[in-house]
Amino acid sequence: MSAAENLKKLLDEIGNRARLVAVTKTHSPELIKPLIATGQLDLGENKVQEMLDKMPELSPEVKWHMIGHLQTNKVKFIAPFVHLIHSLDSLKLAAEISQHAQKNKRVIDCLLQIHVAEEPSKFGVGPEEVDKFLDEFQAKNFPGIRICGIMTMATFTDDTARVRKEFRLAKSIFDRLKNREADTLRMDILSMGMTQDYTLALEEGATMLRVGSKIFGARN
Repeated sequence: MSAAENLKKLLDEIGNRARLVAVTKTHSPELIKPLIATGQLDLGENKVQEMLDKMPELSPEVKWHMIGHLQTNKVKFIAPFVHLIHSLDSLKLAAEISQHAQKNKRVIDCLLQIHVAEEPSKFGVGPEEVDKFLDEFQAKNFPGIRICGIMTMATFTDDTARVRKEFRLAKSIFDRLKNREADTLRMDILSMGMTQDYTLALEEGATMLRVGSKIFGARN
């Protein structure tokens, strides 16, 4: 099946339960264009340079999602156009996003990346540090940046009980943070679930999925 056919099958499965971000990393614009033609405008990239390389070759209607770890020195390149940054994981990064959002006279939506996995390689704020982070975020006041939900990645494992437990923890944090909502903080998006675990993420309340290999096949 083609990527467009895989996409349609996946969207039929998801229905209206969650919004899909098609992860396009390592895939060429030629492979991506048929997806855009079907109306899939939410595209996710892990690396800033790859996003910048593809952007001129694809429709200006694309909504670009930065889903990978974001270095502060790369923020300025995507600040003029990025739709959603999924990987806000430090106040230092928040300050940089705020600075470049103001320079570009826009508000940049971000997700707070929370580390629920039992893997040290994953980035993100620990569950026990979330409130402290948000206290400082709101106290420092970062103009031009709005946190509109959280993002997480579960442990890469075949142990579905463990994955479900991690997603459940993320959902409980998401629900609890709705009590803190303010102008710069809205809990609208719970971004969790990738090719290997999106069905579990859906069952546990994800409102946004980040899926690539299920659409394109194995990465190059």
